[in-house]
This record gives sequence, C-alpha cells and structure tokens, in this order.
Amino acid sequence: MYILLAILAFGILIAVHELGHFMAAKACGVRVEEFSIGMGPALWKKQKGETLYALRALPIGGYCAMTGEDEAVEDDPRAFTSQRAWKRIVILTAGAAMNFLIGLVLIFLVFSKAEAFTTPVITGFMDGCPYEGADALQVGDEFWSIDGHRIYFSSNVGEYLARGGDTHDITVLRDGKKVTLEGFTMTTREYEGQEGRYYGLHFGVKEASLGARLRYSWYCALDFVRMVYSGLRDLLAGAVGVKDLSGPVGIVSMINDVGQSSESTASALWNIAYFTAFIAINLAVMNLLPLPALDGGRIFFLVVTWIVERISRRKIDPRYEGYVHTAGMVLLLGLMAFVMYNDIARIIQ
Repeated sequence: MYILLAILAFGILIAVHELGHFMAAKACGVRVEEFSIGMGPALWKKQKGETLYALRALPIGGYCAMTGEDEAVEDDPRAFTSQRAWKRIVILTAGAAMNFLIGLVLIFLVFSKAEAFTTPVITGFMDGCPYEGADALQVGDEFWSIDGHRIYFSSNVGEYLARGGDTHDITVLRDGKKVTLEGFTMTTREYEGQEGRYYGLHFGVKEASLGARLRYSWYCALDFVRMVYSGLRDLLAGAVGVKDLSGPVGIVSMINDVGQSSESTASALWNIAYFTAFIAINLAVMNLLPLPALDGGRIFFLVVTWIVERISRRKIDPRYEGYVHTAGMVLLLGLMAFVMYNDIARIIQ
C-alpha cells in the first residue's frame, strides 16, 4: 500500500510542477502543444483544443511542450520565444513555485495536528551548565543565528552547534535587542541524572495557534530549502558521492520505509505527507539550479542572452541554446539511469 501511495505522491508532484508551467503559459498567451504527465509510451491521450493531454507509462518526469520553446517561430506571436523576457521567466519559474507551494501546504496540514511547538527560547539550564552568565547565555534568550545560520526551531540549535566545531558566533534576542557572543565555546557534556551528552539548555514551548502554525510552516519550508543547499555543498565538497544520490525509485523506497516504520496507519500517512513536503521543496530548489535542461538553466541562458543582445545589438539564434539543453538532457538522463541503477542495487542488497 505504501509503495502505491509513494508512486501516487511522486506522480502528483510531477503533475503539479508541469501544471505550474501550463497555467503560466496559458496566462501569458503561449500556445501549449502537449501537456504530459510521465515519460515514454502514452497510456492515455486526448486532444482538446490546441493542446494534446497525455498520461505516459514512466512516472519519472513530464513536460509542457510550448510552441517555439527551443527554436524561434517566425511571425507567431503566441510562440514562447516571441514573448517578453519577464513572461518567459514567469513561465519557467512557475513549475518550481508550484512544487514549493504544495510542499508548504503539506507542511501546514501536518502542523495542523500539532498542539504546540518547541521554540529556540532558553527557559532554563541543567544543573552545572557552564554557559549561563552575564557575559554568556541567559534565561529568556532566543537563539537568532549560529555562525550566520538563522535559527527557526530548537532542533536547529544542536544541529548548527554540532556542525561548527567548538567555538561559535552566536546571536540571541535579549529584551528585544540582538546580542552577539563572538567566539563563544560550547560543547556537549554529561549532566547528572541525564543519559547521554547535552549542551545543558532547556527550551520553551509555544501554543499552536493558527498564527504559529502558519509561521512555523514557513520556517519549516525555509529549513528544507537550506537542507537541500547543504546537501549540494556536501556533494561539491566530496563529503558525499554521486552514488549517495536517490532518484524516483529511491524516493519511492524511502517513502515506503517511512510508512512501514510508523506506529500506525494514521501516523504513517502524516509522516509520508511530511516527507513528501520535503521532496516537493527539494524538487523546487533542484529545478532552479542553473544547469542545462533544467528550468534554472533556461532562466540562466535567458538572462545571459538578454544581456548579450543588449550589448551586441544582434539577435542570438535560439537553436544554439536548444543544442546546449539537448546535450544537458542527454547527460541528465544518463545520470538518472546511473542513480536508478544504484537505487535498485540498494533495494536488492
């Protein structure tokens, strides 16, 4: 059941992404030749007006094919390349925006069940905690940032303290003003009566009012975005390898694992919704990276082309950009095949 639910969730994310492009294209007066969910052979298709709607066999993608998307169409005011730059940017960013929006909605639905939220406000210290004092941390301090990273939840405190070594630049809100503790040393230690190692801080709890749910839903979405960029930095730095990436097969497997490890069917559905929200926001961020074949790459080329054409006073043939995106798509499909192979190998193992 959870595997089918995972496939459905992944398909919905793809459909929502392409729906964003479709709606923006229609709103901007661009002709959409085909709106497809999935890739490969068509399972179902129907021509309605100027657009062919299709559902295809492989739930690993989808597309919104617009007239003149990769090459100029002469004397066609409804072609994609005939539109002003700002309209093309709106159309290209609409897919990622819809993914981010559905992720935000899912987070809010999950948080609608919450009765309270833990906040990064210090309400007390464990006995013997060395970090309390006039020139240190105090009861009532709210963590604002650690080493430049904004703190949204109490869990962020331990997360960023653990990442940055033993010495940190910590900014807290104290009596409505920001106070910065530069070069402040914080390490975990054992406390009497406690199992494990802690920083020795107690955090507050905030009632889950409608305003709190909205605010913490937004914070959670921003935290997800930050997690994606952190993962990309780790990939570029070599901390993780390409073999650690997951594609559609791996994501479906992870969603299934989330469901199987939950205490009940109800909690499984809520946990899957939360994980799906993270995947949705992950897709939104990844899709806007300035890489060929991705929407972010198209936006990048659009901006560069606009600048070059303004300087040189010469029109650049859109076919050249199409060649780059085609090459990028080939490389992307190769990467997807490699990632899918690794996902299947991990499942078998």
